[in-house]
Amino acid sequence: MTATAPLRDVSKEAALFETLLELIRRTSTQLPDDVVSAITAARKNEAKGSNADVALDVIGCNIGLARDSSLPLCQDTGTILFYVHTPVGYDQLEFQDVAIEAVRKATKVGYLRQNSVDSVTGKNTGDNTGPGSPVFHFHQWREPHVEVKLMLKGGGCENMNAQYSLPHPDLGSRDLKGVENAVLDAVLQAQGQGCGPGILGVCIGGDRATGYEHAKEQLLRTMDNRNPDPELAALEARIVEKANQSGIGPMGFGGKTTLLACKIGTLNRLPASFFVSIAYMCWAFRRRGVTLDAKGNAREWLY
Repeated sequence: MTATAPLRDVSKEAALFETLLELIRRTSTQLPDDVVSAITAARKNEAKGSNADVALDVIGCNIGLARDSSLPLCQDTGTILFYVHTPVGYDQLEFQDVAIEAVRKATKVGYLRQNSVDSVTGKNTGDNTGPGSPVFHFHQWREPHVEVKLMLKGGGCENMNAQYSLPHPDLGSRDLKGVENAVLDAVLQAQGQGCGPGILGVCIGGDRATGYEHAKEQLLRTMDNRNPDPELAALEARIVEKANQSGIGPMGFGGKTTLLACKIGTLNRLPASFFVSIAYMCWAFRRRGVTLDAKGNAREWLY
């Protein structure tokens, strides 16, 4: 779901506005602990003083400076993706309006860069709003509270997304081996582009649109989250292992850390189609979350 809204008074929803503004700040400036730990661990695998070691060191310095100065982790603060679970009867339109105002405020104070451009005129809207910005995915659930997860996905890694249709003459059949080959081909094609080391979200099945959507949702999983399907868990681990033997390395400089993680999900498909959709995420794996009480105050910060 995408939407825009006119400037409006959010005083009646002040608590929700402030919580969403803080969520945006944290997401843009503070990399989650699980991602930081993965990057730190990866550096131990690289030769001291190598290009890969230096690249990961620079990434680590960037993470610390962004956190300590409350500045964006990257000049590209990315597509703004809200994933929202709400109780039945919750006013999702009201939430959307307040979230848009929080995005405008976050842009004004510098938590977000001015990233929303009219695709025809090339004009920047200046406040990160416009058709398709921000993006909202609303889902109802039977819990009594609201859960909000925010992902900021940069354009460089978005450009490395890929989608394959199996069978493929070079990649194989409609089976997990064909899926593995397709995902590894996407990594090979990306090389150092997309600001690696990368994290992959993958969807097996669906149609072309839902496949990409579900692949991105896999990026909401934590780095240590293990796929409940043993066969898919093994595939995730195998893809990371093989990608890290490619020699591509951080930023394409060579080394042993091409991927930090791979997360795979599945959707049913039509008999005529077998899509493999890959959402490539850069090292700046920006995703945060919060649960809200009835007034919009933060109950618990996620990640």
